[in-house]
Amino acid sequence: MPDFPRFDLTNQIALVTGAGRGLGRAAALALAHAGADIALGLLDKNRAGGLAEEIEALGRRALPLQMDVADLAQVSAAVDETVARFGRIDVLVNNAGIAPENLAEAVTVQDFDETCAVNLKGTFFVSQAAGRVMIRQRSGRIVNLSSQAGFVALPGESVYCMTKAAISHLTKCLAVEWGKHGITVNAVAPTFIETPGTAACLGNADFKADVVERIAALHRVGQPMDVAGAIVFLASPAASLITGHTILIDGGWTAR
Repeated sequence: MPDFPRFDLTNQIALVTGAGRGLGRAAALALAHAGADIALGLLDKNRAGGLAEEIEALGRRALPLQMDVADLAQVSAAVDETVARFGRIDVLVNNAGIAPENLAEAVTVQDFDETCAVNLKGTFFVSQAAGRVMIRQRSGRIVNLSSQAGFVALPGESVYCMTKAAISHLTKCLAVEWGKHGITVNAVAPTFIETPGTAACLGNADFKADVVERIAALHRVGQPMDVAGAIVFLASPAASLITGHTILIDGGWTAR
Protein backbone atom coordinates (compact mmCIF):
# COMPACT_ATOMS: atom_id res chain seq x y z
CA MET A 1 0.00 0.00 0.00
CA PRO A 2 1.27 3.51 -0.78
CA ASP A 3 1.84 6.05 1.96
CA PHE A 4 -1.15 8.31 1.40
CA PRO A 5 -0.93 11.97 2.49
CA ARG A 6 -1.87 12.52 6.14
CA PHE A 7 -3.60 15.68 7.27
CA ASP A 8 -4.14 14.81 10.93
CA LEU A 9 -2.21 16.39 13.80
CA THR A 10 -2.97 13.83 16.50
CA ASN A 11 -0.76 14.30 19.58
CA GLN A 12 0.92 17.39 18.14
CA ILE A 13 1.46 20.54 20.21
CA ALA A 14 0.63 23.85 18.51
CA LEU A 15 1.33 27.38 19.75
CA VAL A 16 -0.85 30.07 18.15
CA THR A 17 -0.13 33.77 18.76
CA GLY A 18 -2.92 36.33 18.65
CA ALA A 19 -5.29 33.45 19.35
CA GLY A 20 -8.04 35.47 21.00
CA ARG A 21 -10.06 36.39 17.94
CA GLY A 22 -10.31 36.34 14.16
CA LEU A 23 -7.80 34.27 12.24
CA GLY A 24 -5.91 33.20 15.36
CA ARG A 25 -9.03 31.85 16.99
CA ALA A 26 -10.03 29.99 13.82
CA ALA A 27 -6.53 28.53 13.46
CA ALA A 28 -6.51 27.35 17.08
CA LEU A 29 -9.89 25.62 16.69
CA ALA A 30 -9.00 24.07 13.32
CA LEU A 31 -5.69 22.72 14.63
CA ALA A 32 -7.49 21.27 17.65
CA HIS A 33 -10.10 19.71 15.35
CA ALA A 34 -7.22 18.08 13.45
CA GLY A 35 -5.95 16.55 16.71
CA ALA A 36 -3.47 19.02 18.21
CA ASP A 37 -3.30 20.33 21.76
CA ILE A 38 -3.14 24.13 21.71
CA ALA A 39 -1.10 26.73 23.57
CA LEU A 40 -3.01 30.00 23.19
CA GLY A 41 -0.83 33.10 22.95
CA LEU A 42 -3.06 35.96 24.13
CA LEU A 43 -2.61 39.68 24.58
CA ASP A 44 -4.60 39.24 27.81
CA LYS A 45 -4.87 35.63 28.93
CA ASN A 46 -7.86 36.52 31.11
CA ARG A 47 -9.91 37.42 28.03
CA ALA A 48 -9.85 34.20 26.01
CA GLY A 49 -13.61 34.39 25.41
CA GLY A 50 -14.30 30.72 26.08
CA LEU A 51 -11.78 29.53 23.50
CA ALA A 52 -10.02 27.12 25.86
CA GLU A 53 -13.37 25.52 26.69
CA GLU A 54 -14.20 25.13 22.98
CA ILE A 55 -10.88 23.39 22.38
CA GLU A 56 -11.41 21.10 25.37
CA ALA A 57 -14.89 20.27 24.02
CA LEU A 58 -13.09 18.90 20.95
CA GLY A 59 -11.21 16.52 23.23
CA ARG A 60 -7.93 18.45 23.18
CA ARG A 61 -5.93 20.28 25.85
CA ALA A 62 -5.67 24.07 25.91
CA LEU A 63 -3.17 26.31 27.68
CA PRO A 64 -3.95 30.06 27.79
CA LEU A 65 -0.75 32.11 27.88
CA GLN A 66 0.00 35.76 28.56
CA MET A 67 1.84 36.62 25.34
CA ASP A 68 2.17 40.14 24.00
CA VAL A 69 4.57 39.35 21.14
CA ALA A 70 6.08 42.86 21.35
CA ASP A 71 7.24 42.02 24.89
CA LEU A 72 10.18 39.64 24.57
CA ALA A 73 10.03 38.67 28.24
CA GLN A 74 6.43 37.50 27.72
CA VAL A 75 7.46 35.65 24.55
CA SER A 76 10.22 33.76 26.37
CA ALA A 77 7.98 32.95 29.34
CA ALA A 78 5.13 31.72 27.10
CA VAL A 79 7.39 29.39 25.13
CA ASP A 80 8.95 28.07 28.36
CA GLU A 81 5.49 27.50 29.86
CA THR A 82 4.35 25.63 26.75
CA VAL A 83 7.32 23.30 26.91
CA ALA A 84 6.94 22.83 30.65
CA ARG A 85 3.28 21.86 30.21
CA PHE A 86 3.41 19.83 27.00
CA GLY A 87 7.06 18.86 26.63
CA ARG A 88 7.50 20.17 23.09
CA ILE A 89 6.28 22.52 20.36
CA ASP A 90 5.49 20.87 17.02
CA VAL A 91 3.64 23.72 15.32
CA LEU A 92 3.95 27.49 15.63
CA VAL A 93 1.42 29.83 14.03
CA ASN A 94 2.65 33.43 14.03
CA ASN A 95 -0.71 35.15 13.73
CA ALA A 96 -0.41 38.22 15.99
CA GLY A 97 -0.42 41.45 14.00
CA ILE A 98 -1.74 45.00 13.88
CA ALA A 99 -2.63 47.34 11.03
CA PRO A 100 -3.03 50.99 12.07
CA GLU A 101 -4.32 52.79 8.97
CA ASN A 102 -2.66 56.06 8.01
CA LEU A 103 -1.64 57.80 4.79
CA ALA A 104 2.10 57.58 4.23
CA GLU A 105 2.59 61.32 4.66
CA ALA A 106 0.83 61.18 8.04
CA VAL A 107 2.50 58.08 9.51
CA THR A 108 4.05 58.84 12.89
CA VAL A 109 7.13 57.28 14.42
CA GLN A 110 4.81 55.65 16.95
CA ASP A 111 2.66 54.12 14.16
CA PHE A 112 5.78 52.78 12.47
CA ASP A 113 7.48 51.43 15.58
CA GLU A 114 4.36 49.76 17.00
CA THR A 115 3.50 48.03 13.72
CA CYS A 116 7.05 46.77 13.25
CA ALA A 117 7.29 45.71 16.90
CA VAL A 118 4.30 43.40 16.61
CA ASN A 119 4.33 42.30 12.98
CA LEU A 120 8.07 41.94 12.34
CA LYS A 121 9.96 41.91 15.62
CA GLY A 122 7.28 39.77 17.23
CA THR A 123 7.20 37.26 14.38
CA PHE A 124 10.99 36.98 14.33
CA PHE A 125 11.55 36.54 18.05
CA VAL A 126 8.61 34.18 18.59
CA SER A 127 10.03 32.12 15.71
CA GLN A 128 13.46 32.24 17.32
CA ALA A 129 12.17 31.10 20.72
CA ALA A 130 10.06 28.27 19.31
CA GLY A 131 12.70 27.48 16.70
CA ARG A 132 15.26 26.76 19.41
CA VAL A 133 12.85 24.17 20.83
CA MET A 134 12.24 22.67 17.40
CA ILE A 135 15.98 22.51 16.65
CA ARG A 136 16.46 20.41 19.79
CA GLN A 137 13.57 18.18 18.68
CA ARG A 138 14.90 17.94 15.11
CA SER A 139 11.40 18.70 13.81
CA GLY A 140 8.78 21.42 13.60
CA ARG A 141 6.34 23.40 11.48
CA ILE A 142 6.16 27.20 11.46
CA VAL A 143 3.35 29.01 9.67
CA ASN A 144 3.58 32.79 9.47
CA LEU A 145 0.74 35.18 8.67
CA SER A 146 1.70 37.36 5.75
CA SER A 147 -1.03 39.05 3.70
CA GLN A 148 -1.97 39.86 0.14
CA ALA A 149 -0.90 43.33 1.34
CA GLY A 150 2.64 42.03 1.03
CA PHE A 151 2.07 41.54 -2.71
CA VAL A 152 -0.16 44.48 -3.68
CA ALA A 153 -0.31 48.09 -2.54
CA LEU A 154 -3.20 49.09 -0.28
CA PRO A 155 -3.60 52.88 0.08
CA GLY A 156 -3.24 54.01 3.66
CA GLU A 157 -1.47 50.80 4.68
CA SER A 158 2.14 51.41 3.61
CA VAL A 159 3.75 50.31 6.86
CA TYR A 160 1.48 47.28 7.23
CA CYS A 161 2.15 46.27 3.60
CA MET A 162 5.89 46.62 4.19
CA THR A 163 5.83 44.36 7.24
CA LYS A 164 3.77 41.69 5.51
CA ALA A 165 6.12 41.66 2.51
CA ALA A 166 9.01 41.30 4.94
CA ILE A 167 7.32 38.35 6.65
CA SER A 168 7.18 36.48 3.33
CA HIS A 169 10.90 37.01 2.83
CA LEU A 170 11.69 36.14 6.45
CA THR A 171 9.79 32.91 5.81
CA LYS A 172 12.26 32.03 3.05
CA CYS A 173 15.27 32.92 5.19
CA LEU A 174 14.19 30.78 8.13
CA ALA A 175 13.22 27.91 5.83
CA VAL A 176 16.71 27.85 4.33
CA GLU A 177 18.47 28.10 7.71
CA TRP A 178 16.35 25.59 9.62
CA GLY A 179 15.54 22.98 7.00
CA LYS A 180 18.57 20.92 8.08
CA HIS A 181 16.91 20.58 11.49
CA GLY A 182 13.72 19.08 10.05
CA ILE A 183 11.80 22.35 10.36
CA THR A 184 9.56 23.71 7.61
CA VAL A 185 8.69 27.41 7.52
CA ASN A 186 5.84 28.66 5.36
CA ALA A 187 3.36 31.52 5.29
CA VAL A 188 -0.21 32.22 4.27
CA ALA A 189 -1.25 35.53 2.75
CA PRO A 190 -4.99 36.17 3.09
CA THR A 191 -7.13 38.74 1.35
CA PHE A 192 -9.77 40.67 3.34
CA ILE A 193 -11.36 38.23 5.79
CA GLU A 194 -14.45 38.90 7.89
CA THR A 195 -12.98 39.31 11.39
CA PRO A 196 -13.35 41.82 14.22
CA GLY A 197 -10.28 43.58 12.84
CA THR A 198 -11.86 44.21 9.43
CA ALA A 199 -15.43 44.82 10.62
CA ALA A 200 -15.21 48.60 10.43
CA CYS A 201 -13.87 48.84 6.88
CA LEU A 202 -16.06 46.02 5.53
CA GLY A 203 -19.03 47.70 7.18
CA ASN A 204 -18.68 50.46 4.59
CA ALA A 205 -20.83 49.31 1.67
CA ASP A 206 -18.74 51.06 -1.00
CA PHE A 207 -15.49 49.70 0.41
CA LYS A 208 -16.87 46.16 0.61
CA ALA A 209 -18.20 46.36 -2.95
CA ASP A 210 -14.74 47.41 -4.17
CA VAL A 211 -13.11 44.53 -2.28
CA VAL A 212 -15.55 41.99 -3.69
CA GLU A 213 -14.92 43.29 -7.20
CA ARG A 214 -11.14 43.06 -6.76
CA ILE A 215 -11.43 39.47 -5.56
CA ALA A 216 -11.66 38.72 -9.23
CA ALA A 217 -12.19 34.98 -9.35
CA LEU A 218 -14.59 34.22 -6.50
CA HIS A 219 -16.16 37.61 -5.71
CA ARG A 220 -16.68 37.01 -2.01
CA VAL A 221 -15.07 38.13 1.21
CA GLY A 222 -13.23 35.30 2.96
CA GLN A 223 -14.10 33.64 6.26
CA PRO A 224 -11.53 32.78 8.95
CA MET A 225 -11.80 29.04 8.30
CA ASP A 226 -10.82 29.67 4.66
CA VAL A 227 -7.41 30.61 6.04
CA ALA A 228 -7.34 28.04 8.84
CA GLY A 229 -7.60 25.22 6.31
CA ALA A 230 -4.34 26.23 4.67
CA ILE A 231 -2.67 26.57 8.07
CA VAL A 232 -3.71 23.03 9.03
CA PHE A 233 -2.41 21.73 5.70
CA LEU A 234 0.99 23.40 6.11
CA ALA A 235 1.22 22.05 9.67
CA SER A 236 0.35 18.52 8.58
CA PRO A 237 2.54 15.64 7.37
CA ALA A 238 1.01 16.10 3.91
CA ALA A 239 3.03 19.33 3.49
CA SER A 240 6.38 17.84 4.54
CA LEU A 241 8.15 18.85 1.29
CA ILE A 242 6.81 22.42 1.25
CA THR A 243 9.01 25.09 2.81
CA GLY A 244 9.90 28.72 2.17
CA HIS A 245 6.59 29.27 0.39
CA THR A 246 3.79 31.80 0.87
CA ILE A 247 0.32 30.62 -0.13
CA LEU A 248 -1.92 33.44 -1.32
CA ILE A 249 -5.48 32.96 -0.08
CA ASP A 250 -6.92 35.86 -2.01
CA GLY A 251 -9.81 34.53 -4.11
CA GLY A 252 -7.97 35.56 -7.27
CA TRP A 253 -7.17 39.19 -6.31
CA THR A 254 -3.52 38.98 -7.39
CA ALA A 255 -4.25 36.81 -10.43
CA ARG A 256 -5.96 39.71 -12.10
